[in-house]
Amino acid sequence: MSTSDPRHYDIILSPVITEKATMASEYNKVVFKVARNATKPQIKEAVEKLFDVKVKNVNTLIRGGKTKIFKNRAGQLSDVKRAIVTLEEGHKIDVTTGL
Repeated sequence: MSTSDPRHYDIILSPVITEKATMASEYNKVVFKVARNATKPQIKEAVEKLFDVKVKNVNTLIRGGKTKIFKNRAGQLSDVKRAIVTLEEGHKIDVTTGL
């Protein structure tokens, strides 16, 4: 693993481990929860430095927060930005081991 800049940890917040993200891993894709103001080039650089892999493509999406009711009080969940990172052939990230 190469030397990583501390700001890379501010961009990549956590891996997303869902059934859909697990199915995407079969197609050489990994899903991360990222900072709301992170750009695609920043995400690509952070993933390449942190995991020592070659990134082919980055797609991002912002999932809007839902309104939830807890003990008869309405609350708003915050918006979450996700990045779907496609890796080059032969590269792999095992997100179950953690950073």
